[in-house]
Amino acid sequence: MTEIPEHLLKRSKERRAALGGDGAEAPAASAPATVASTSPAAAPAPTAPARAPKSAPAAPPPPKPDPPFIAAAKNRKKVPFWAMATLSLLPIWGFMYVQGVKPDAKVVHGPLGDGSALFISAVCSSCHNADGSGAVGRKLNEGEVLLTFPHIEDQLNLVYVGSQAYRDSGVGFYGDASRGHLGYNGAYMPYQGTKSGGAMTDAQILAVVCHERYDLGGADPASTKYAAEYTKWCDPDSAIYAGLKDGSLTFDNLADKVKGTLPVGTKPRKGTPASK
Repeated sequence: MTEIPEHLLKRSKERRAALGGDGAEAPAASAPATVASTSPAAAPAPTAPARAPKSAPAAPPPPKPDPPFIAAAKNRKKVPFWAMATLSLLPIWGFMYVQGVKPDAKVVHGPLGDGSALFISAVCSSCHNADGSGAVGRKLNEGEVLLTFPHIEDQLNLVYVGSQAYRDSGVGFYGDASRGHLGYNGAYMPYQGTKSGGAMTDAQILAVVCHERYDLGGADPASTKYAAEYTKWCDPDSAIYAGLKDGSLTFDNLADKVKGTLPVGTKPRKGTPASK
C-alpha cells in the first residue's frame, strides 16, 4: 500500500466542496488512506496458443507410363532440320547428274547436217512428212527414193526444175523411167532452183537430196553401192558441196569440171536408167 500525502487530501476535499456548492465539508479521514498500487506487478503476457505444424503436401502420384507406341515415338530419332532441304534438292541434283553423264548429241556437219534442217524449214516435210513416209508428195523412206533415182544427179535435176517441167518440155518421166513417176498423187513436184523461180541454191538442193537419200532413204554410205557417191557428194569434206557453196561450181558446169559425174543442169533432161 502507498500513503497519500496530507496536502493532496486537503486539496481533494476543497475540490469536492466547491463542486458540491453548500460549503459542507466531508469528514476527514481518521487515518491516512491507503490505496492499492495501480501498477500491479507485471504479469507475464499471454502467449498465443501454439499452432499445429503444417503437414507437408502429399507427393503427387507417379505418372502413368506411356503406351509402347507413344514411348517408341518419343524415343525415335528425329529427322534433322536440314534433311528436308537436302531432300528437296535431290531432283535437281538427279537432273544435273543425268545431264552430266549423258553423251553429247552428235553434231552432223556438211550436206547431211544442213540438209536435215532445210528439209523442215524449206517445207519439204509438209509434202513428204518429216520421216519421208509420204503424204501429198511421194514416199521417200524405205528405199523408195533410191529406186526412183538410182543416180543422184537425176534427183538433183528434178528438185531444181520440178516435175511439171518434164511434162511441159516433153521430156517425159524423170529418173528411172521404168518407175513411171511424173505427178505426185495428182500434184506436181514444185520447182526449187533459183533459175526456175525457186528460192534454193545449188548447194542447198544438194544438202536436201543427201538427207533424203542417206537419212530418209536408207542408203548406206559404207556399202559398196553407195560409198563412192557419198564420198563425192554428201561427205562433210565433199569438194563438190564446198564448190557449190562458194560458187566455183554450179549444176550447169559440174559435168565439165568434175570427172565421173553425170550432167545435172537447170533444165529438164531425160532420166538415167539404173543399169547405166
